[in-house]
Amino acid sequence: MLTELGSCLLLAVALLGPGPRAQAMKGVKCGGVLSAPSGNFSSPNFPSLYPYNTECSWLIVVAEGSSVLLTFHTFDLEYHDTCGFDFLEIYNGASGDKGNLLGRFCGQVPPPPFTSSWHVMAVVFHSDKHVASRGFSAGYQKGQGGLRVGGWPQNGDVCGGVLTGLSGVLTSPEYPNNYPNNVECHWVIRAAGPATIKLEFVDFQVEGNEECTYDYVAVLGGPGPAHGHHFCGGTRPPTLVSLGHELQVVFKSDFNIGGRGFKAHYFSGECQEVYMAVRGNFSSPQYPSSYPNNIRCHWTIRLPPGYRVKVFFLDLDLEEPNSLTRTCDFDHLAAFDGASEEAPQLGNWCGHHLPPPITSSHNQLLLLLHTDRSSTGRGFSVAYIGGQLGSRAWVHWRRGKARLCSQLCAVFSLHPASSF
Repeated sequence: MLTELGSCLLLAVALLGPGPRAQAMKGVKCGGVLSAPSGNFSSPNFPSLYPYNTECSWLIVVAEGSSVLLTFHTFDLEYHDTCGFDFLEIYNGASGDKGNLLGRFCGQVPPPPFTSSWHVMAVVFHSDKHVASRGFSAGYQKGQGGLRVGGWPQNGDVCGGVLTGLSGVLTSPEYPNNYPNNVECHWVIRAAGPATIKLEFVDFQVEGNEECTYDYVAVLGGPGPAHGHHFCGGTRPPTLVSLGHELQVVFKSDFNIGGRGFKAHYFSGECQEVYMAVRGNFSSPQYPSSYPNNIRCHWTIRLPPGYRVKVFFLDLDLEEPNSLTRTCDFDHLAAFDGASEEAPQLGNWCGHHLPPPITSSHNQLLLLLHTDRSSTGRGFSVAYIGGQLGSRAWVHWRRGKARLCSQLCAVFSLHPASSF
């Protein structure tokens, strides 16, 4: 226990640092590191009016391998349509990385419950020199995903919540151990703007029966009957894509017979795209600015049958490989010769060296970007072209522009060549 607490505090010091976000108006004490499994905190002077010109930063650090569920009991800040005066910011990790920002809030409508994708969450309160209100009161708890409907698991962990990151992981309570009986968890995955959400199950073992009426996972907001699906048993559900910008996932277990449960990845917004045009280009989130920490993104190129895909790398700036093993153990970009991570891998890259072009065997290719909790870079930029076997044109890329050459090629050609 002491070792774990010491590790938490060392991490907190490293993440919080001495920067301006840890400062408040002289004489006002607020902010700090919260390392207990659960707790409460509030704005200065709460429930009285908070002071002017104050900035407070709380860093919540729970046991590694857990997540943080944050809920608000009271919320009353000066209102502005863009929250430009007094505001509260919530971060999926340290507040110094804007890529971790989950949202900025003001007014009298409390933020929804938030769940971090790892064991660190930051909350920043800011007030200007005009107009003060009562402020806020919030609570947090160590969990496996956030808001829970129904009773609490015996180990005190919680499940469910509102997930707004570009990507993340959902697991049943206590995964990969057997889930408890009589639990019900509700997750809402919400993408920014009009973007859709992709949900991909990587492990699934839930008590099964023909109607999935005992234990089950329900996914609502996707295609299919009544825009909902119920899953149980030992077969992984198919990859699901939402019809709109929100997807709901419900996990329910009854009073007996359990299983290992499930693990699923979700991808949203610019972190999951499907490209069906014969040619195109795309890049990592926020490119050429630094990509966010703790994301896992999918880009799928899906062309008509009979086509193959060739990808050209225009820029690559990721965290350097492991200095001991020289392998890409941290941030990396991987390509798969198909539509999933189970397809053969075409390559795995990190650092700054541009890879050579890669070509799929068939009409689909998947690019995966994985980032950890430290060190970011510009990311990547790629262009791709689709073609068919047996023709004689080729594309040479030079300084990021396509040039058409008429030289023999036994792989594929542009279609149509003259339009690119």
